[in-house]
Amino acid sequence: MEILEKDNLKEVVENNELVFVQYAAGWCGNCRIMKPKFKKFSEENDATFVVVDAEKFPESRKLANVDNLPTFAAFKDGKLVNQTQTNKADVLKDFINEVTGN
Repeated sequence: MEILEKDNLKEVVENNELVFVQYAAGWCGNCRIMKPKFKKFSEENDATFVVVDAEKFPESRKLANVDNLPTFAAFKDGKLVNQTQTNKADVLKDFINEVTGN
């Protein structure tokens, strides 16, 4: 799992076949709760997992039209294919499995 250090999610998405993104913010309690779960799923799946601070990186946020946190988005071959807003690990796991076909 990578934590984005600059507003370059577009490059990450274009350079990797499958990318899962957690949009978060420092003030968001549910984001902090979900981050270790997101990390765990990153270790179980062959895809790129990235955490984006939605407050600091507006261009990255626009790629998924994020209006609520935490939002999880999946990008395949450079395009947004699905997204969900959740604070439940089982919903996130189902979302990842649906996108990966597991």
